[in-house]
Parts: sequence; C-alpha cells; structure tokens
Amino acid sequence: MRIDLHTHSTASDGTDTPAELVRNAAAAGLDVVALTDHDTVSGYEEAAGALPDGLTLVTGAELSCRLGGVSLHMLAYLFDPAEPELARERELVRDDRVPRAKAMVGKLRELGVPVTWERVAEIAGDGAVGRPHIATAMVEAGVVESVTDAFDSEWLSNGGRAYVEKHELDPFEAVRLIKGAGGVAVFAHPLAVKRGECVPESAIGELAAAGLDGIEVDHMDHDEPIRARLRAIAAEHGLLTTGSSDYHGSRKTCRLGEYTTDPEVYAEIVRRAALAPREAPPYDGVRGRLR
Repeated sequence: MRIDLHTHSTASDGTDTPAELVRNAAAAGLDVVALTDHDTVSGYEEAAGALPDGLTLVTGAELSCRLGGVSLHMLAYLFDPAEPELARERELVRDDRVPRAKAMVGKLRELGVPVTWERVAEIAGDGAVGRPHIATAMVEAGVVESVTDAFDSEWLSNGGRAYVEKHELDPFEAVRLIKGAGGVAVFAHPLAVKRGECVPESAIGELAAAGLDGIEVDHMDHDEPIRARLRAIAAEHGLLTTGSSDYHGSRKTCRLGEYTTDPEVYAEIVRRAALAPREAPPYDGVRGRLR
C-alpha cells in the first residue's frame, strides 16, 4: 500500500480542487490519501464525491498552533468534523486569516513589494487565505523566484520582515480537542528548520505525555540527519512516525506520494481512531497541559 497522509487542495492553499486532488492521487498510484487542508474540512465532501475506485480518503485537517511564540502545525486525522469544540476553534483560526493576510500585504507594500490584497484574494479564491497565496503574488511580481523563496527570514517566515501573527491554538489544547473529537494527533514537520524557528525537542516529549500520537518524519523539509533524530525521539516517547508529501499542487515542488506512511502505522492510526472516546478530557489551561 502507498499512503500519503498530508495534502492540500483549493479549500486552503493548494492548487488542485478536492476532486482533482483525489483523481491525481489515484493516478500517482496511491491507495490512501488524507486531505489535510489548513483549519478546514470544507473540501472533504467534494473529494469524497469524486473518489476513484480503490482509493481511500482519510478525514483530516492541519491545525495552526503556537507554543512559546513559535508557530507549529498539528495534523488531525479521522476526527468528527461536527464536534463543536474543535469546530469552533477551527472557525476562530479561519476568521483571523483575512485580517492577518491583509496586514502582511501592508507590510510588504511598506517594504516596496508591489503586491495587492485584491490579487492575493483572487489567488486564494474560495480557499482559506494564507501565506502561500501571498508568496504566489510575490512570485508574480518578480520579487522572489519561487513560493519557497518567499518563506525565508527576509519575507514571510516566522519572524520575517512581513510576518504577522494570527490566532493559533496551544498545541496541548489542540491534542486535547483532536482526541476529544475521536481523532488522532500527529505533529507536522516538527524540525523543519528551513521554515524558521522550531519548538525545542523537549516539547515533543511533553506533547507525547499529553496524548500526542505521532510525529511526521519523512517530509521534504527534513534532511536525513533530522529524520534520524526524529525517529530516535519517536522511539524514546513511543510515538508513531509518518511520512507524507505535504502536496500543494503546482504551488510547491513536492509530488503526491513523494514520501509515504508505513501501512502498519496507518493501521494503528485507524485502530486508535476507532477506539477513541468522543469526549475531550479535562483541561486546566496551564501551558495547555492535560490534567
């Protein structure tokens, strides 16, 4: 089996519609694909309706989080999209995306970059607007050569000159909400240092103690030494290890199925979701820790 557990469609910042994405996943030889748009599941119905024979679609989302001033992403799998607590938090994050993107465009214009909010909104279309849409406008304006180049300390990376914070979940709270919605929580690209500052490795152990299920290891933004380090961390804390493309269509260079998840790990994710309680554990609000 070939399993890709991290992809994006036009419902957030990918360039494939949800229907195109599942068709392209099947054409790429995948058996399982997770649609993990940023803070939304709005593309799932279209993707499910266009699902080719032989391809399994996994419910997913990539949740925006922040710990100690550092942004990170939490992948949620096989949760109940209608669970009210998690649905409310996803809506809060989405609602903050437009004013945040407008503020980033304003900063770029102050820096002499000829991008406009109107063009960014046009690029985003019906999707949840985000930094990749702004980066695309920067490519069009000839400021950078690629979307990836826009995500450096000069421009859009965490702490970059045009960076603006948005509403983000405490990752401990995100784990609690995912588990409470019957889902499985995996820390996305935890040591992607080329994207900017990462949380300390100790935070992975603390999240594991709070119920984190796994970490994404095989990812285009992790080199071999980092992958080896993450496997050691996973072994130390009893975490699952996943691999995935983080596919965004033509917006990034990664290909569907470029990295994949072991079938045994996928089976364990499905098993845990099937056994998960549909009620969030209590939360004491201190550093996001569970009681």
